Amino acid sequence: MGATRGRTGRPPLTEERKAAVRLEIARAAVGLFVAQGVAATTGEQIGRAVGVSARTVWRYFPTKEGCVRPLLSTGLDTIVAALRQWRPGRPLQEAFDHVWAARPEQAVPDVGALLRLTRTEPGLRAVWLQTHDEAEPAFARALAERDGLPPDDVRPAVRAAMLNAALRTAVEHHAWRTPEPGAGPATVRADLLETLRAALAVVSAGLDRPPGPAPEEAPARRAPREDRTGGS
Repeated sequence: MGATRGRTGRPPLTEERKAAVRLEIARAAVGLFVAQGVAATTGEQIGRAVGVSARTVWRYFPTKEGCVRPLLSTGLDTIVAALRQWRPGRPLQEAFDHVWAARPEQAVPDVGALLRLTRTEPGLRAVWLQTHDEAEPAFARALAERDGLPPDDVRPAVRAAMLNAALRTAVEHHAWRTPEPGAGPATVRADLLETLRAALAVVSAGLDRPPGPAPEEAPARRAPREDRTGGS
């Protein structure tokens, strides 16, 4: 009996390569959405721009709007990592300075163009909001771990909601403003970072200070006594 024939075909992709392909698809989708609109863009076009089949596109993403998700979730994952490294007693701003210094400039125009589309494309808006909604519990867990609080404590959840809203609002505010004619990536990036820092300054007073003991449950209010003196 001859030797068993080995497997043929392409080797399976590593998780790192899969993530890279997803990001390539996301960038291609944004480029096509900006150039011709979401409705006119097909899965075949997105795949062709990356050098993969439409079947591969749909294997990674359930909808064409969902193709943009890696561009959004990558930044939020970075924020979670920064919160876990945020040292107690240090200002919130410090947690993000090294992160923003390392962010690649080429990512900013893609996300800015994408967010401008969310104003008129409900499907893209839904992906943007869902990404933030799913990130918020991760923010809360990171803050709870930092402050030694149980994961079901409401205070980290409230603080995470504050941070989440500030970050989302800052990025939208930056993206929805009309860019200056001829503004290069460095200028766009500087404006984004300035806007993010301003937003964090608004919420830092509530986030920099570790939460104190949980407040005692307020006593139940008594129902007002019926007035028995009135009447005729």
